[in-house]
Amino acid sequence: MPKPVAKSSKPKPAGSNQLRIIGGIWRGRKLSFPDVNGLRPTGDRIRETLFNWLAPDIQGARCLDLFAGSGALGLEALSRGAASSLLLEKHAAAAQQLKSNLQLLQADNGRVEQVDSLQWLKQQPPKPFDIVFIDPPFALELWEPIAAELEAQDWLSDAAVIYLEAPRDAQLQLPGNWQLHRDKQAGQVSFRLYHRHTLADSN
Repeated sequence: MPKPVAKSSKPKPAGSNQLRIIGGIWRGRKLSFPDVNGLRPTGDRIRETLFNWLAPDIQGARCLDLFAGSGALGLEALSRGAASSLLLEKHAAAAQQLKSNLQLLQADNGRVEQVDSLQWLKQQPPKPFDIVFIDPPFALELWEPIAAELEAQDWLSDAAVIYLEAPRDAQLQLPGNWQLHRDKQAGQVSFRLYHRHTLADSN
């Protein structure tokens, strides 16, 4: 009988599990992240565009990175002058690597919580954030529940800015006081920036 063919042990290309900070005080720094199913770091070009959009708002901002994964967004925000970043990540290995990367960068203003983001938003007391990144694994379809909790529990400052990454064809029902500010596509991905307005603003 022929022997079964062994699975390939071919190594991944060098740098395939590395994230590069693209701007700010840590520009060019490379950080590792683990193999986690569904972990999909926001690409360099999208991040460059996003943080150009955020340039008027990032200095001194309190940031919340939901579904942080590799930390591409929360760490980039710190590099570019955010006052703080709270990174939420459910997967143990990914959360531990985020903590290690914060230590490597000596970023005392960054913090990691190993939690389920949706449950965390329901249970924690309100602490308003200025910038929120929403980039969950697409298969979970959590954009609308997350947006609803952010509003219901007063997690957002009056003039908060919200970044959302979703499939290009996603039709999302988001809070009525989130005004689309910028919108762009890259392949099958849509990335959007919303500005939050209070009810008083719309009167």
